[in-house]
Amino acid sequence: MNKKTIVAALAVYSMSFSALSIAQQQTLPPIVVQGAMPIEVEHFAQKLENPREDQVGGWRFWQGTVDGYPVVVSETLKGMSNVAAATAIAATQFRPVAIINQGTAGGHDPALKVYDIVLGKYSVNLGAFKTPHKRQGEGSDSLQWKPMDLLASKGSAGEDKNAHSIRQFPADAKLLAIAAGVKNSYKQGNVVEGVIGSADVWNSELDRIRYFRDSYHTSAEEMETASAAQIAATFNIPFVGIRVLSNNITNQGKYNPQTAQASQDYVYQVVKAYIANMNAK
Repeated sequence: MNKKTIVAALAVYSMSFSALSIAQQQTLPPIVVQGAMPIEVEHFAQKLENPREDQVGGWRFWQGTVDGYPVVVSETLKGMSNVAAATAIAATQFRPVAIINQGTAGGHDPALKVYDIVLGKYSVNLGAFKTPHKRQGEGSDSLQWKPMDLLASKGSAGEDKNAHSIRQFPADAKLLAIAAGVKNSYKQGNVVEGVIGSADVWNSELDRIRYFRDSYHTSAEEMETASAAQIAATFNIPFVGIRVLSNNITNQGKYNPQTAQASQDYVYQVVKAYIANMNAK
């Protein structure tokens, strides 16, 4: 690709961003609903009134309305980096009034069953740890790892003794209350407040899962919420994570992909309630 072609491509890419921004500036600030995979967003996107699909890089966005209020559905792709980028795009291009990250998760709490929903009062990064020093041949023990708060210090987080506590990202109190306020409409399981753990790791070691549960009170784990919460906080955008259990290894709860639709149906009710609350004011 020659230099002129690259410049032209960048110009087109920049114009696509500008078009999205101009269109959004003509409306009220939208609610953004995120999900990582097609099965976690396409059902909700079909519920939008007058939806329009846009592609920004590798990320898909659907713009439409719910009860006449603008809503953007964002397919973030899987993992902490992807959702951070998608959240930053949403924050800068749509300037949302709120962000809801939703989808499926694996259970950490043996009391929770498949189809139960966790409203993330907090979310935590389960991928930021420092290992103790061990000589060659001494092995590895993840239960001895110490958490690192990557936001605690401008210096080396690994060497900062004050950074060895896990960072909790709190949900917006209003969003959390509205999400809890519609729980009686959900008939497929229980709805509870809890802690959502996120990392680019799929944990299947029951001792490590119990360590997370005992140490950080995690109810479920997945790969996006804490990262999205971190970026939303940076932009001062109200945020909540809502996750349905698609499986629970701690009590032999088998994986069920249909839970992804249940999550979207529940979050749709949350969005409608949030819009009604705004309209009442």
